[in-house]
Amino acid sequence: MSPPKTKSSPAKASGVKQNKLPKNVQKLVSHRTTRHLWSKLKRTAAKKKLAADKLIQKRPQFVVKKIGGEKNGGERRVLQKRTSRYYPTEPVFNKRRSGHVTFKSHKRSLKPGKFFYEFLDLVKQIFSLGLEPGRVLIVLAGRHRGKRVVFLKQLASGLLLVNGPFTINKCPLRRMHQQFVIVTSTKLDVSSVKVPEHINDRYFKVKRQQKEKKAGDGANVFAQEKQAWKPDEQRKADQKDMDKQLLQLIRKHSEKKMLMSYLGSYFQLRNRMYPHKMKF
Repeated sequence: MSPPKTKSSPAKASGVKQNKLPKNVQKLVSHRTTRHLWSKLKRTAAKKKLAADKLIQKRPQFVVKKIGGEKNGGERRVLQKRTSRYYPTEPVFNKRRSGHVTFKSHKRSLKPGKFFYEFLDLVKQIFSLGLEPGRVLIVLAGRHRGKRVVFLKQLASGLLLVNGPFTINKCPLRRMHQQFVIVTSTKLDVSSVKVPEHINDRYFKVKRQQKEKKAGDGANVFAQEKQAWKPDEQRKADQKDMDKQLLQLIRKHSEKKMLMSYLGSYFQLRNRMYPHKMKF
């Protein structure tokens, strides 16, 4: 059998050596971060009708320019890339970038998803077992802690709409979280109480005023002092209406005197009163 024929390249057959890529081009092609630049250089070189390796050649730092005049030396070296005219008094170090994305840079969806609405329905089902409209609740946190309030309805956000009434214990129409109340066995029949439709989560949202600059160059000299929040006429009218409806129910109750004193008193623990053994 004859030995297998091997293909010989035209460069070897002719005896001409293959042109090797320059070192600067080899660095571009071999390194993973600059590999894509070589194809970009090829495209730009084809447009300019030049060899791609010529675009990588280092430009001279100085250019020699001829200058007229007998005593000017005839020529001068000029920098091709001018240096900046401003230099900081203290060294400024650039922050090293990493692939880590901080929490404040995370993408957030403003629209609630399907799971959010399912969770709200579940919360409403759980708390509707013990929390019924008309139940008397004990507030555990906030400026009205210790007071007993009447639960009116559950808002769309899941928070509870409660009322003191204000004339009895100075607790106005408020939103309460289920986690910070104790449900008692005392209950009023509030089926006849009508809560206006405009009393919702948006109703309790307070408009925040824009913060003014403190004393300094950019401060407003004629700025007035920040006024404390005061309820508007609409809220005052709603409060009177809700108090009127609740007081009518309390007065019709068989134990109205006991109920009035119960709602007006504070809940507090005394000696040998254990919350886990108490019945509310």
